[in-house]
Amino acid sequence: MIETQSELPQPAPSGNVDAAEVARFQALAKAWWDPTGKFRPLHQIGPVRLAFIREEFERHFGLGTGGLRPFEGLSVLDVGCGGGLVSEPLARLGAEVTGIDPGEQNIAIARAHAEPQGLAINYRTATVEDLAAEGAQYDAVVSLEVVEHVPDVAAFVAACAGLVRPGGLLILSTINRTMKAYALAIVGAEYVLGWLPRGTHQWERFVTPDELGSHMASAGLAAPRFKGFVYSPLSDAWRLASDTSVNYLASASRPETAPSA
Repeated sequence: MIETQSELPQPAPSGNVDAAEVARFQALAKAWWDPTGKFRPLHQIGPVRLAFIREEFERHFGLGTGGLRPFEGLSVLDVGCGGGLVSEPLARLGAEVTGIDPGEQNIAIARAHAEPQGLAINYRTATVEDLAAEGAQYDAVVSLEVVEHVPDVAAFVAACAGLVRPGGLLILSTINRTMKAYALAIVGAEYVLGWLPRGTHQWERFVTPDELGSHMASAGLAAPRFKGFVYSPLSDAWRLASDTSVNYLASASRPETAPSA
């Protein structure tokens, strides 16, 4: 039985964190690893998100495409890791993974799921600001489906970028602020199909690729590479695509040396 300490007082999240958002996901913590439950959409998009990460890691770090552990030797930070849906496959591919989340119950679930499988993932109840204060840096930082839940996107992107070592990579995914995204990601997914709990997303917090690219540039990163992922009702599956009008991913590197003034 997993002890989530739900009866104990939880510390207020610090930094650029919306306490209501943290509470919403903590309330669903026991469902993280149920592929047919509340997090079914995240399980469904898992393969396309991982395909993009592999593509970008192989391109940027010059990794080989063969072998069972192509990420061996890379340190990777998973920001907003939740129950570990991204951290675990990254660790299986050989990366040295640290997963952070402001929700204690999310981290408890992540640890409980990883440990019996022998996955040595460093899970921590923490924020990017906490790690920045420690001077931590990683070869790559990934934060998927988190951007649209933070109050200050520019500050969040800057904090994530600061945790990327020079020559490293930042990968983000989020939802575009378009009427199509409102219709599909909120009305369709939350109210019509019931894929997500109502209130999961706030349209005003969606971020356009231009805005996200601007935040990345302000954080000192190179021009990002964008890729969309779209849902096919006929196959009930997701695929990577050039269409970024709803869901999309972005990858940007941190230059080896800072640009001259």
